[in-house]
Amino acid sequence: MTELSRIRNFSIVAHIDHGKSTLADRLIQLTGTVAERDMKEQMLDAMDIERERGITIKANTVRIEYPAKDGHTYILNLIDTPGHVDFAYEVSRSMRAVEGSLLVVDASQGVEAQTLANVYHALDADHEIVPVLNKIDLPAAEPDRVKEQIEDVIGLDASDAIRISAKSGLGIPDVLEAIVNRLPPPKGERDKPLKAMLVDSWYDAYLGVVVLIRVMDGIIRKGDKIKMMQTGATYGVDKLAVLKPQMVDIPELGPGEIGIFTGSIKQVRDTRVGDTITHEKKPCAAPLPGFKPAQPVVFCGLFPVDAADFDDLRTAIEKLALNDASFTYEMETSAALGFGFRCGFLGLLHLEVVRDRLEREYDLELITTAPSVVYHVHMRDGSMIELHNPADMPDLTHVEHIEEPRIRATIMVPDEFLGDVLKLCQDRRGIQEELTYAGSRAMVVYDLPLNEVVFDFYDRLKSVTKGYASFDYAITGYRQDHLVKMTVLVNEEPVDALSMMVHRDRAELRGRMMCEKLKELIPRHMFKIPIQAAIGGRVIARETLAALRKDVTAKCYGGDVTRKKKLLEKQKAGKKKMRQFGKVEIPQQAFINALKMDG
Repeated sequence: MTELSRIRNFSIVAHIDHGKSTLADRLIQLTGTVAERDMKEQMLDAMDIERERGITIKANTVRIEYPAKDGHTYILNLIDTPGHVDFAYEVSRSMRAVEGSLLVVDASQGVEAQTLANVYHALDADHEIVPVLNKIDLPAAEPDRVKEQIEDVIGLDASDAIRISAKSGLGIPDVLEAIVNRLPPPKGERDKPLKAMLVDSWYDAYLGVVVLIRVMDGIIRKGDKIKMMQTGATYGVDKLAVLKPQMVDIPELGPGEIGIFTGSIKQVRDTRVGDTITHEKKPCAAPLPGFKPAQPVVFCGLFPVDAADFDDLRTAIEKLALNDASFTYEMETSAALGFGFRCGFLGLLHLEVVRDRLEREYDLELITTAPSVVYHVHMRDGSMIELHNPADMPDLTHVEHIEEPRIRATIMVPDEFLGDVLKLCQDRRGIQEELTYAGSRAMVVYDLPLNEVVFDFYDRLKSVTKGYASFDYAITGYRQDHLVKMTVLVNEEPVDALSMMVHRDRAELRGRMMCEKLKELIPRHMFKIPIQAAIGGRVIARETLAALRKDVTAKCYGGDVTRKKKLLEKQKAGKKKMRQFGKVEIPQQAFINALKMDG
């Protein structure tokens, strides 16, 4: 049993690539939590894809024992959080389980958009925040300028910010002392009924569902009967352990401690993040305030390239959903692509990560349709339907109006690229809300439609600013706009996988681009193929793919011109007949490339 005053629970927050996972590695290494021979980089990032991309996707936990200078040994529970905006809900729930945060800022790059977003999560959770300046051994580091920036932009006192280099290990002992001396110990009482928060859960092939909890009051022991307050389900505690990163069994967890338990829970879906866990016989009076479940905002279809792989895809998606409760899916069929799934994600990076994991871990070849967002379609009879797939759009005569989701985007950008960024946001139907300066960098806040962002906004933003801009967004709500469904027809047949929702003013431009692109991508056939973009019954753009022709007049030499004419007329009639019955083969690659819209 550990005294409360000897426990510190904290998380590390920062923008992408500012060194959270590396700092966590050094803290683990310096305290000897993991033997030197088992140490590897990104110690807490378990997934291959996290290690390969160098990003953190799941928040991870480790318990560190640290003998401080005052002679006492402290238990530090560290949660390493993701920096990416798509996984912001991972950050917000990790924050509720701890009392303090280390704010890591890159001393060469300064405060970025996600630094702000993550600090706000920490402040919402009433955290004590210790600023840490990382990478001070880089030649481009300007610690003094960055300190000023932290004070100006975030409003935190950075006069005693700790200067470190997580890579070389410089200044790490100061970080450990600061955690012990500057962060508050947890509060809680042993004698009260058990009250614990469910922070995270994942599926383990041997143990079933593993649940990460933070005990607020009371004690949880092995063999206890516990109850989840939201779902009302009861389980027996089979195994109780702490993570050092590997599991170490312990007999009990007391207030202020973070650990895991297993209890023959079948599915991750049965464990709601933010739920309150208490004893079945002696429950606590009121549950903890939970957090709202993660809402998927981007939807796209996933189809197997080979229709015979559909069952494998279904199994793979079900297994993946065991581990990731924020990912939703339902079956759908498409005339062009066959059977597949309509899946919901938290953002484009989440979509990429899930797709990569399906392709890599389950050896599948997939086609992803154009990402779309959820529209609210208000009908004339007063009802409202949520539209996930543009192909399901109801008849326009019954539709009153359509609303689309809007976001509040914060962009931090160096002064010289400001004009390009403003133009980009203006082109994407953005409304400027504020523009402020922190040193030589501008901070722009825009109200943007989400469907303009999910396509390729992030790539365009990086290219117009040479990679110097940082971007963060939060969904604000729905607003009515003049939206229409654009259908693509190839040889007068609609291709449902390419239909999309667009703004009326931008429809012709989008349609023309789509037709031009498909003209390049579809191989030529023996007959000519019209490619059209249409809104309702009205064609707004058209390209014609010329036919491949055999030279039928090659064997005519000399003689009357009517012989040649006769042969050409015969060929023309044949092509006309072919066009009626011919089926246009659109290769899979053409779909994939057509859906990568740019410009």
